[in-house]
Amino acid sequence: MLIIVLWVCLGLVALAVYSADQMSAELRAADNQVMETEARQAALAGTRYAAFVLGQFGLNGVVPHPDDYRAEALAVGEAAFWFLGRDPDQRPGDEPVFRLVDEASKLNLNSAPRSMLELLPGITPELVDAIVAWRSRSQSGGGDSTYGLLDPPRLNKGAPFETVDELRLVYGASLDVLLGEDVNRNGILDENENDGDQSAPRDNGDGLIQPGILEYVTVYSREPNTRPDGSRRLNVATAQARQSPAFLQLLGRLGGGRAQEIARALGSQELRSPAELMVEGRFTAEEWAQVRDEVTTSSGSTVTGRINVNTACEVVLGCIPGIGPENAPALVAYRLANPDATRGSFAWLTQVLSRGAITRAGPYLTDRSYQFTADVVAVARGGRGYARTRTVFDASRSTPRIVYHQDLAASGWALGPSARQLLRETRNRL
Repeated sequence: MLIIVLWVCLGLVALAVYSADQMSAELRAADNQVMETEARQAALAGTRYAAFVLGQFGLNGVVPHPDDYRAEALAVGEAAFWFLGRDPDQRPGDEPVFRLVDEASKLNLNSAPRSMLELLPGITPELVDAIVAWRSRSQSGGGDSTYGLLDPPRLNKGAPFETVDELRLVYGASLDVLLGEDVNRNGILDENENDGDQSAPRDNGDGLIQPGILEYVTVYSREPNTRPDGSRRLNVATAQARQSPAFLQLLGRLGGGRAQEIARALGSQELRSPAELMVEGRFTAEEWAQVRDEVTTSSGSTVTGRINVNTACEVVLGCIPGIGPENAPALVAYRLANPDATRGSFAWLTQVLSRGAITRAGPYLTDRSYQFTADVVAVARGGRGYARTRTVFDASRSTPRIVYHQDLAASGWALGPSARQLLRETRNRL
């Protein structure tokens, strides 16, 4: 009987230990789920804060300045979030940059000509052909030279790209080309992106990050062809339109006989862009600021794909005709040396480029931005929960609206080594 009782007691103890272990595991799992929920709620708060920032500082084409808002380690309860961004005037380093991202600082896949796409780093001529074919409507209805000659033959979409990630469907768009070495798309050089073939991704270990083409392209950049009050701008593309009373009255605000001087300088030529109007009319920076939002050279309700020369990086600037790789570094250097002069206007281009170069680049240039991305990275207390979302906002209306939302948590840690070390120290103290 004693032996039986001992065995029963041993069984009960084992059952109690097993139950306690199960309960401990369930407790840890529940705690981890709470941490994940906490991080996701912080990311949602970051998205809402981005909408607030754009509603306050990003209307009428203005790019919110990093000094206007907080973008790093904003507390939400015991969690925190960051806006993961890029600095267009600095080369990527080992630590991330925190700010909103201007979508007008990139090439638009739906409007950029073949010659501009070909200058993107790492892209192949075959992929350029496939991109152009994908967005172009087939005339025959039976495919085109890019997709129709495949085995088996395929049909291209024949319509504009709806999202940037649609590139994954384009023939020849491998992850190596799209992401390059920056597989987690955070714009910095992580340890696994600088170790050769020791761990994914494959990289050359040269100490420099080489992003893929996803870093430089967009489909969202679009500028309303209206004044800040919503009324249509004056189309002054033709000489006849520039003789209208409305345009002459606008020039009359400049005073000092400038209306006649500008009209003579413009002559009878047809203008293709506001930038060409600025340089051909010999506007000063102060004069241009008074007329910039009043005039246009196109008749559509919107203008798609113009690149904001104030926020585009050197790689994107190098793709623009009239600027090219030979002039792009000079533009970036001028922006660094004159940050106030290059905010909200491209009148400073006359200090760097010739009139001919600005005229060539003009159809692709703007100094207004209406679409922005909030790449929100959130971490729960102690670094035990992690979330990352990328949201694209359209601020062309009085209230910014979401046009795209993506969960990027699966792409891995994005805040760099310093934030990781700080969170580890915080966890150890807890």
